[in-house]
Formats: sequence, C-alpha cells, structure tokens
Amino acid sequence: MTIKTQLELEMLKKAGSVVSNTLQLMLRSIEEGMTTLELDLIAQKNFAKYGAQSAPKLTYNFPGHTCISLNEEVAHGIPGEKIIRKGDLINIDVSCELNGYFADTGASLQFGEEDPKLAELMLTTKKALKESIKKCRPGKRLNLIGQTIETTARRGGFTVIENIGSHGVGSSLHEAPEFIAGYYDPQDRRLMHEGQVFTIEPFISTGAHMVEEQADKWTLSTSPKYRTVQYEHTIVVTKNSPIIVTGNPFI
Repeated sequence: MTIKTQLELEMLKKAGSVVSNTLQLMLRSIEEGMTTLELDLIAQKNFAKYGAQSAPKLTYNFPGHTCISLNEEVAHGIPGEKIIRKGDLINIDVSCELNGYFADTGASLQFGEEDPKLAELMLTTKKALKESIKKCRPGKRLNLIGQTIETTARRGGFTVIENIGSHGVGSSLHEAPEFIAGYYDPQDRRLMHEGQVFTIEPFISTGAHMVEEQADKWTLSTSPKYRTVQYEHTIVVTKNSPIIVTGNPFI
C-alpha cells in the first residue's frame, strides 16, 4: 500500500492501534498453565471490541485469531491445547483488518524465567528492528533493512532466519513489496518510496538459518536445540522519520 492522504494514514493508524493494544493485552495475560488457545481467545474478544477481524483468519482461513509459537516454533503456530510453562519462549504475531486497512505486529517473551542467552537474543532483535527502521527513507534500497538486521545479529553472535522476512501490508495482509529479506541481498535493487507501507520483522536465532513447515501445514520451526526471537512493526515511509503505526512498546 502507498499512503496518499491523511485520512488513509489515520485509518491505518487505527488498525495499528488495535493490533498493538491486542498484543500488549495478550502479553500481560499470560499465566502458567493456560493454553495457547485460551490466550488466542483474548485476542478474539479484543478484536470484537473494536470491530476488527483477524487478518490471517480472514485472508487464509488460518485456524486461530493470532499466531502463537512456542520454543523452537518460530512463526505461524496454531493456538490449541499446548500449555504455557515457565521458561517457555513465546512469540505472538497479531494482525487485523479494520475498515479495509490491515496492520501487523509481533513480539517475543520468555515467560516466568530469564535465560541470559535469550535475554541477549531479545535485546539484539529489538536493536535490529530499531536500527533497520532508521534506514527507511524514500529513495533508499529495501535491502538496507536486511543488511542492518544481519549486521546487528552477527555482532551479537547470532544468526538470521533466511526463509521468512518482512512484507508489504496495508490494503491486504501480504502485498508488494513482497519478501523483504532479513539478510543482505545485493540482487534486490528495489527502492523505498514515500508513503510506502510494510512490516519490518527480524527473525534472529541462536544458530538456525532456516525454518521448516511442520505437519500441520502452518507452523514453521527449527531444530529443538535453537531458539528464535521476532519483533515486528508496521511502518510508513515518509520524507522525515518513518511512522510506526503499531505503537512503540519495545523499541
């Protein structure tokens, strides 16, 4: 999507506010022993409160209102009977449609216990998101995003998941620009332009480079020995600083 009017921007911000609010509510609501389905139902109720719809359910008939991934699961985890326990690494990805506008956000949390290595991984991923957002200006190459993410990850002693990345959003959940890599791709010569809307979502890992689709045809995971963190914002490219429409809770 390319934002052309102030009204479009305000409508996108409203969708962004809903997903940001929902994500924060879910993160605050996590309790030991609850299932990922119970956590997902909190999102369902909050979407209904604002008149919003789950974007993955609307777009792909995803079997959940949000994506909730545990431990070696990296993305697209299906809410269900899995029980959340202390020490679990939880990733929640929230996207919605509101009055024809789509916004997307996500965050990772280690529940109940803090592993120093995972704490460092989360800090590094937040930094990668923050620094890559700074690179977003009209006329700059999109591959600056992946270059910044990859550089930040390597400096922290971590790796980047290469087969999932950022994407365009706004008038639909996934649109142009398609697949913005989380690593430096010198062949990607696409340029950012004013008003352009897309997500930035680094996936940074303790050692994995790729995810594999599981038997449920949705969940993307690594080997159980690895852990991967993701943080995500929806942004709008402007002449000045990019606008983060999904709030600013973790950068």
